[in-house]
Amino acid sequence: MNRLGFFWARLLRQDAALAALSVGFEDLSEDLRGKSVAIVGNARSLSQTENGRQIDSADLVIRINSAPIPAARSHGTRTDWHALAIRNSRAMRERVKPRRYLWLSYKRKRLDWATASSAGFYLYPLNDFRRLSETLGAPPTSGLMLIDLLERSPVERITLFGFDFFASLSLTGSRTAGQVPHDFDNERRWVNDLLERDGRFRLL
Repeated sequence: MNRLGFFWARLLRQDAALAALSVGFEDLSEDLRGKSVAIVGNARSLSQTENGRQIDSADLVIRINSAPIPAARSHGTRTDWHALAIRNSRAMRERVKPRRYLWLSYKRKRLDWATASSAGFYLYPLNDFRRLSETLGAPPTSGLMLIDLLERSPVERITLFGFDFFASLSLTGSRTAGQVPHDFDNERRWVNDLLERDGRFRLL
């Protein structure tokens, strides 16, 4: 698909055409097989930690949306994959410089050509978004979609950093839990259940 075809597919909400730009889940799984992964969320509480070195020691570091790194001490420095549900600006691409983009949002109109045409691009399926929305009774956060994706992969170990389910708010905004369309209590329960059933996951 060329750039013009991408814009038409996005405008007309032709998700199958957009998905043709994406690598398959099998390709993503092969890159994850046997690896340790750090998923770095955007909770403000992460800034009060000394987790940076542990984050950077993972085989693969995935950051979410604005991918803030206020200090290497707390957040590390690497970003191997960038998981997005917000517009990806040129400035953010130049700052983050990941090897791979994952597009999580069901709002495909926010997806840009530079992201969609990049090497290894992955488009999170709408069916998976709907499944999680039904389970939670609300749209899932980017972090939860990413966790759901990795749970189904052959990854060896996943450590979650910067996930406190909005208790300390987000580093990238001032909205409260009541001002965003997510159910953080249900997301906390979902993650706690995951931690009990899947020993590969840790929450720090």
